[in-house]
Amino acid sequence: MPSRLHFGEDDFLRCRFAVSPLWETQEVVRMLKRPDRHGYHAPWLRRMGAVAAGLDLTGLWLLMPRRGHTPDWLCPPPIGPAASFEEEIAAVRASDPRAARADTAQSLADTPGALGSARGRRWLRDPAGMVRELSDTLEEIWRTLVAPDWPRLRTLLEADVAFHSRRLAEVGLGGLLPEISRRCGWQAGTLTVEFRGEHERRLDGQGLVLVPSVFIWPDVLSTFDPPWQPTLVYPARGIGGLWAEPDGRATPEVLVRLLGRGRAAVLAALDEPAGTVAVAHRLGLAPSSVSAHLTLLRDAGLLVARRYGHQVLYERTPLGMALVAGGTA
Repeated sequence: MPSRLHFGEDDFLRCRFAVSPLWETQEVVRMLKRPDRHGYHAPWLRRMGAVAAGLDLTGLWLLMPRRGHTPDWLCPPPIGPAASFEEEIAAVRASDPRAARADTAQSLADTPGALGSARGRRWLRDPAGMVRELSDTLEEIWRTLVAPDWPRLRTLLEADVAFHSRRLAEVGLGGLLPEISRRCGWQAGTLTVEFRGEHERRLDGQGLVLVPSVFIWPDVLSTFDPPWQPTLVYPARGIGGLWAEPDGRATPEVLVRLLGRGRAAVLAALDEPAGTVAVAHRLGLAPSSVSAHLTLLRDAGLLVARRYGHQVLYERTPLGMALVAGGTA
């Protein structure tokens, strides 16, 4: 069943991208509940499975029906383009208990038996306590499952934003949205998203927040009723290589002779925009060494650097692309 978001003229001026550590925290919980979403994340599960098994996720799972409503207060739209987890969880803790109770009751009703369960009844009797309990749970999940890999996750998410921002400039919003996911369609100012439920909303000048996510794969989410800002959460580019071990592929020898082995490896590794930490992990090199190579390659006109959020992303210039293409021909 489709979700339809209807754009007016003002909405095109109020679309933005955002990266959300809170969303990754919620989506890792949903991924752990559904084996069909493990896929690309199998290496992560092998490494973190024992830690995940030691957490009590049953309360959050109760509010994540396969088809139905997940409470908006529990993971609202991102409050900024690159907010910290601490900022986002503070907003969750500040939720109005009465509004959270009504939102949660709707979700519990979509999970068979949840509304009458002991936990569900306790939450509805004491919504302020529910807000504290679930906020504490999210914070523990962030600390144990997501935060250790957040630099790597954030690099991939920010590279996705950089890529899609360029595509937005090239093809416009109507061209970009169907590219983001095959589940998205665009016609006559209406975004249609194939989703788990039917939803219809006019944006009425609020615009749309576009949020790339690692753990939402392969789903797309488009929801949030007023007063929340309409939001589209979609799988980020590059998930397939996210958990790969350091790249052992040989660097083209001609690049090695021209640039030296370290700089050649760094240039060849930048198939998409990435930061220092991501390149260092990909190559198994020290971040300090990679940083020095990136600076020299940038100064030589082979890379360009753009700041996004907390870090600098590097990508090849046309000259850098030509060198790599020539070396691998």
